[in-house]
Amino acid sequence: MGYRVIDRETYYRKGVYRRFTEDCKCSLSMTARVDVTDLVAWSRAKGRKFYLDFLYILCRVLNSREDYRMDYRWQTDEFICYDVIHPVQYVFHEDTETFTEVYSTYDPDYETFYAAALRDLEAGKGTRDLGLDDANHPNWFDASYIPWVSYDALHLELPDGYLYFAPIVNWGKYRAENGRLMMPVTVRMNHAVADGFLVANVFRLLEKEMAAFVGERAGA
Repeated sequence: MGYRVIDRETYYRKGVYRRFTEDCKCSLSMTARVDVTDLVAWSRAKGRKFYLDFLYILCRVLNSREDYRMDYRWQTDEFICYDVIHPVQYVFHEDTETFTEVYSTYDPDYETFYAAALRDLEAGKGTRDLGLDDANHPNWFDASYIPWVSYDALHLELPDGYLYFAPIVNWGKYRAENGRLMMPVTVRMNHAVADGFLVANVFRLLEKEMAAFVGERAGA
């Protein structure tokens, strides 16, 4: 787990950081519909799970920029940036209607990531424990799929007195709109490390990365 400590005095968002960690502790969340038509088609054609393909692309996006890899270590009062962040998946159990958290490791190589994340999901099906282990997984972010509804808005409440900087991303069931498949995605971040531009940029990067992912594998 590599990271570097950020100097608050030279941080490029110094004023914003101070404002939203001292005067007005708050977070922001944004929901937008993302066009997943081409990725769904590719996943179906290759017999892959669209969910895992999207998760891989989400990991690429969140690891592409330092702003999405921030953390606050309260034990040492350090503001840090991780070298890499990984996803926490959620396995739903039909019989108990509960979830198990599964910690997966992001790997830039798609095949490596896909195979490992799939094994993690299968292993998660064998337990009914929550599986929470934050202490040993500091540089993980929540990635939660809500497959039962194609929602229009989602808001996740966190106690903003606690400096929780990791992104929280949810997405729902995609639906056909004007001949395209559109999927709701919600991104929640702490305002100290992200503003409207940075949150909105996640959606722009998702569509860019999906196009690149499918384009790189066209005909393969």
